[in-house]
Amino acid sequence: MDSLEQRCILADLVRERGLSLAALSRDLLRRNAAYLQQYVTRGSPRLLAEADRALLADYLGIDETVLGGRPRGAVTHVPLLAIGASAGRGRLVDAAARRVAQPLPSALLEQLGVAPAAASMIVVEGDSMAPTLADGDTILVDSADRRVTAAPRLYVLRIDDALMVKRVALADGVWHVTSDNPCAPDPGRFDPGTVALIGRVRWLSREPD
Repeated sequence: MDSLEQRCILADLVRERGLSLAALSRDLLRRNAAYLQQYVTRGSPRLLAEADRALLADYLGIDETVLGGRPRGAVTHVPLLAIGASAGRGRLVDAAARRVAQPLPSALLEQLGVAPAAASMIVVEGDSMAPTLADGDTILVDSADRRVTAAPRLYVLRIDDALMVKRVALADGVWHVTSDNPCAPDPGRFDPGTVALIGRVRWLSREPD
């Protein structure tokens, strides 16, 4: 079901029940009165926000999937790279690294804003990013998010063909690549063109002790 069909269904339901798009926007969703009218007639926003969709579906007594929600329990199979991202000195990248499918809740990817096509998972090796990341953690990497800012964030990156996960920040025109573990060495400072960012770490899975 495409966006246009979802919008038409919503408009029909509201009209049949003698409701008002403006009133629903204002009183139910706590948004601008024109919010749903613009969605129905112009497709703006292209998709309803998850919270808005849930409120509307509950109020109208319909399944959320009618308004574009995913079926409950839906999963997305994300590639799990067989080679790990080292949290230590770095591990050489195997160009033929095998991939296996790792199921993740589709709602989790949607909540994080990670497109399925840009998602992959890697197992962390080493303790240089402890306590943030531990040896054996599985991290979700967003290859669409490779913008380094002044705020230090976690990335999987490749330095001299070694794959590693580190914290990266932009300062004075260079990337500062650091470890979280104070006992581990920092890779150092690099010109942006000399380091390949694979993607930003957005989520981690850790086995209980």
